[in-house]
Amino acid sequence: MSAAQWPPPSDLDELLARTPRLWDNLRGARIFMTGGTGFIGTWLLESLLHADRELNLGAKIHVLTRDEGAFHARSPRLAADPRLTLHSGDTRTFAFPSGEFTHVVHAATETSSVLNREQPALMRDVIVSGTRRTLEFAAQCGATKFLFVSSGAVYGQQPPHTAHIAENDPGLKTPLTSPSAYASGKREAERLCVEAVARGVDATIARGFAFVGPGLPLDSRYAIGNFIRDALAGGPIILDSIGESSRSYLYAADMAEWLWTILLKGTTARAYNVGSERRITIAQLADLVRRVVAPAAPVKFREVPPPEDSISQYAPSTHLAREELGLSETIDLAESLRRTADWARRQAPTA
Repeated sequence: MSAAQWPPPSDLDELLARTPRLWDNLRGARIFMTGGTGFIGTWLLESLLHADRELNLGAKIHVLTRDEGAFHARSPRLAADPRLTLHSGDTRTFAFPSGEFTHVVHAATETSSVLNREQPALMRDVIVSGTRRTLEFAAQCGATKFLFVSSGAVYGQQPPHTAHIAENDPGLKTPLTSPSAYASGKREAERLCVEAVARGVDATIARGFAFVGPGLPLDSRYAIGNFIRDALAGGPIILDSIGESSRSYLYAADMAEWLWTILLKGTTARAYNVGSERRITIAQLADLVRRVVAPAAPVKFREVPPPEDSISQYAPSTHLAREELGLSETIDLAESLRRTADWARRQAPTA
């Protein structure tokens, strides 16, 4: 049996059933996207192509990629889809494809913690220059809508007294307490998007927080992915901290719905948080993964004393998205973990 498709068809069917009228805005659309090879980009592409298949939208999409061969290897079904055209180039310097485009989605981002630590100037340049170039293209090609996928990192360290951080948090107007090329680059890129409105670019901003779902890397810096990996291996589920920091996780199908909605219905120059308000500590998360994925797996803490200031929180207020755009969380965390683990189990070929 071949590796399991992601996103799973059932998730795409559910997403489409929730949003039948949303996709009418993309009938006959010609879309340009950066960042189409990662976790977020793949969910965006697959959900759009599924809607196009079912609703006969007649949409066409061009995807910028630095390596067409790698795109074919990672996403062979997408690469072979006749509605999708690959466009080679770097976000900072790519040659503009010819013709008019109706929508531009700038989802490319470099999230490498190593690059952020060892080459911060390069990290910032990739984010800022890539956004500037993509905005220039949007103005040149006559796109009516532009979405920039930003990050909750722009808020900096979430204050301990702030349970859910809102889009108008005053911390955005103060310097970042922990210097981060990634966070400062995203802030500057958001500023460029707002400025581009004066040049006719109808830009909206989506500040992504933490997500979970099929396709999430299980061997990188994301605790939730590592916990699922550990549980699938039978444990132990390892925590690298005391587990008192808190996070929240939005299921990937909800994420895709939110991002498309912000592009198509969001207010120009406005930023919207994209995430879940259901906070959970890392220790509670590890235990939930155990209960959902592998009840017999032990949970263990590494014997490394954490620094005093290691307890943090990262959870958005989604009031704006809920009240203005009618968005909601449809999949709870336990079900999100179950679906992600089921997908991961089907990755290894079987005889």
